[in-house]
Amino acid sequence: MIPVRGFEGRTVAVFGAGRSGLSAAEALRAGGAAVIIWDDNGPGRERAAAEGFAVEDLSARDWSDIAALMLSPGAPLTHPKPHWTVAKARAADAEILGDIELLHRTLEMIPAADRPKVVAITGTNGKSTTTALIGWMLKHAGRAAQVGGNIGVGALALEPPQSAGTYVLECSSYQLDLTHRFAPDVAVWMNISPDHLDRHGGMDGYVAAKRRIFANQGAGQTAVVGVDDAWGQATCTELMTRKAQRVVPISATRVTPGGVYALDGVLYDATNGATRKVADLSQARSLPGRHNGQNAAAAYAAVRALGLSVDEAVEGLLTFPGLAHRMEEVGRLAKADGGMIRFINDSKATNADAARQALSSYGRVWWIAGGRAKDGGIADLADLFPRVAKAYLIGEAAEDFARTIGHAAPWTVVREMVAAVAAAAKDAAAQPGEQVVLLSPACASFDQYPDFEARGEAFRAAVQALEPQAQVGAA
Repeated sequence: MIPVRGFEGRTVAVFGAGRSGLSAAEALRAGGAAVIIWDDNGPGRERAAAEGFAVEDLSARDWSDIAALMLSPGAPLTHPKPHWTVAKARAADAEILGDIELLHRTLEMIPAADRPKVVAITGTNGKSTTTALIGWMLKHAGRAAQVGGNIGVGALALEPPQSAGTYVLECSSYQLDLTHRFAPDVAVWMNISPDHLDRHGGMDGYVAAKRRIFANQGAGQTAVVGVDDAWGQATCTELMTRKAQRVVPISATRVTPGGVYALDGVLYDATNGATRKVADLSQARSLPGRHNGQNAAAAYAAVRALGLSVDEAVEGLLTFPGLAHRMEEVGRLAKADGGMIRFINDSKATNADAARQALSSYGRVWWIAGGRAKDGGIADLADLFPRVAKAYLIGEAAEDFARTIGHAAPWTVVREMVAAVAAAAKDAAAQPGEQVVLLSPACASFDQYPDFEARGEAFRAAVQALEPQAQVGAA
C-alpha cells in the first residue's frame, strides 16, 4: 500500500466501498487523512465498517469540513448525469479525485532525484497487454517495476515508492477523468474507437478524457501515440505542434518517420533518424496478429524512453509469456487426422473493434461470440465474416448477432458457454488440418458473468472438460 500524502489532518470522503474505494481509503488513512466512507449498497458499507472506517451517509452530512471526494470510477462524473456526490462536492468546493491522481500527488512530494518513474497506458484496445508487456520488459532487464491501476492491483495498493523503481499503470477513461495534475514520465495512447460513450456524453467527451494523459507533461517526458486512427493522428499532430514533451508516434499499419512501427511482422525503430529493423515479431509467440504489432511498438517505445537498450527491449518482447484472456491459448485437442484444434481465449474482447483484432489474426475460425452487446453490435465486422467457419452465439446478443451475420457465415444460437465449446470442438474435429476455436465475444460479459475474467475462466474450464484422453495441453 502507498500512503497518500497531502491530506494530513483533513477530512476526505470516499464514495464506493469496492476494491478501488477501499484501497484508496486505506492509503488515505495511512497518510494521515480522516476518512469517511459511504456506499449506496449495504454490503459495501458493511465491508467499510469491518475495516474500521467511519461510515456516514454523505447525502445527509454537512460537507463544509470535507477537503476532497475520492470518487469510485464506477460513479459517473458528468454523464449520463453527475453522481449526487459530485454535486455535493462541487457545492462545498471540495476537490473530486481518483486513485491515479492521489498517487501522483503523493509522488510529487518526493524530491525529483528520488522519485520513481511512472508509465501510464490508455486506449480503447490493447492497453492491458501493453501494460503487462512493459512491466515484463522492465523486470526482464533487471529493473524494479510494479504493474497495476486498471489491471490487477489498484494503483494505491501497490508497494511504496522506490527511487529506482517504475510504476506501470493502466488507466481507464474513468480514471483519467478524475486527474488534474497527473504527469507520467511516459504516457502511452494506444488507439481510440467508440466505447463508454454513455459515460462521456459522446465521442468528443471520451477522446477528451483519454487525452488528459498528456495534459500536464513537459520537458523530459515522453508521449507515445498510436496513429492508426484519426483521433490518434490528430492528437499526435497537436502534441508535436505544442512541443511540450517528446512525441513518439507508433503504428502497425504504416511507416512512421521518427517513430516505431510494425509492418509484416517486423518491428522498426526510426526514432533516431536512421530506420533499423529491431525485431522479428514472428518469434514472439504470445504476440500474434497486427494488433499485437501495435502493442509491441508501443511497449518498445516506452521502455526505450525509460533507458532500456535495444537488445534489452527486444529480448523482453520475444520472451513475453502473454496475458490471460487476451489471445491466450488455453488448450489443444489432437484430431484423428493428426492435426489439432487450438482453443484461444480472447474474453477481453468486449467490443467489436477488439474482436476484429482476434478475427484478423487467423485465416479461419470457429467463433464463439455474444454477451451484452455494445452500440453497433458486430456490424462493423462484416468484412471478416468469410473467415468464420461457423459462429456459436451466446448470451443476450445471440439473436441480434445471428441477424447481423445472416447468410455471410453459418451460425447457431447455443446461449451457454459449455454448449458453445462442445459444439465448436465437434465441428472443428470434422475438418482436416489445424483448426482454431476462438472465444472473442465482442460484448460485455455482464449478462452471464461478473466480468470478462470469469467468462474467460468458464471458457477455459469448458475446454479442459473436453475428452481428457485427447487433450495435449496449451502451448
